[in-house]
Amino acid sequence: MHKIQEELLKLSQEKNLGQLTLREIASLIGKSTSSPQKIKHHLNQLEKKGLIRVDKIKRVIEKTQPGWVKGILGKARLLSIPIIGSADCGPANTLAEANIEGYLRVSSSLINHKTNCDLFALKASGPSMNRVDINDKSIEDGDYLIIDSGYKTPVDNDIVLSIIDGMANVKKYYFDKENNQIVLMSKSTQDFPPIYIHPKDDYRINGKVIQVIKKPKTKDH
Repeated sequence: MHKIQEELLKLSQEKNLGQLTLREIASLIGKSTSSPQKIKHHLNQLEKKGLIRVDKIKRVIEKTQPGWVKGILGKARLLSIPIIGSADCGPANTLAEANIEGYLRVSSSLINHKTNCDLFALKASGPSMNRVDINDKSIEDGDYLIIDSGYKTPVDNDIVLSIIDGMANVKKYYFDKENNQIVLMSKSTQDFPPIYIHPKDDYRINGKVIQVIKKPKTKDH
C-alpha cells in the first residue's frame, strides 16, 4: 500500500475526512505540499479497495470495519469481509500476509454462517484444489476463499488454511495416527505430492474454508 494511503487510512480512524478539505487532509498527514488531486486519487484508491466508506451526501469518509454493511438487500444483508493477502493452492511457498488489502462485500445469503466476526477472505493462487467440493464449488485460481479463523481443530477431510514456517497454503487435512504425522493433500487435475508435517513442527491451522466465491467467467464480445 502506498505510504500516503497508509496515512489516510490511519487518519480516517481519528477524524471524519468528509468534513475536511483536501488541503486540510494533506496538512494533517504531513503532506501539505501535495496537490489536492493527489490526495483525492489516493482516497479513490482506498475506496476502490473497500478500505474506506464514502457517503458524499452526508459528507462522511470513514475507515471500513468488518461486519454488516449498512443497508438491506431484501431479506439478505451485505457482509464486509477483510481480504488478507492470498494463499497458495500449490506448493507451500506463498508468504502469508497479515495486512488487510481491502474488503469483500458479500451477501449473507452466500455465506450462511452463524457469525461474521471470525471471517476473512483470501484469494486462491494455483490449481492444486480445483477438484475439491465446497458447497458444490471447486477452488480455482483467482477465486475468493472465505475462512472461518475461529476454527482451529480440524478433522479429517476438512479444507484448511495452514501456516508452515510462515508460509500459507490451502489443503485437505488428514491426521495419519499410525505414523503420527499430519498430511496435507491436494485435490487436483494435476499431480501434486502431499505435504507431511510432524505434530511438533512449526505449523498451525489458521482456519477452515467454509465457502468459495467464484471468480466470474466473462465472455468476450
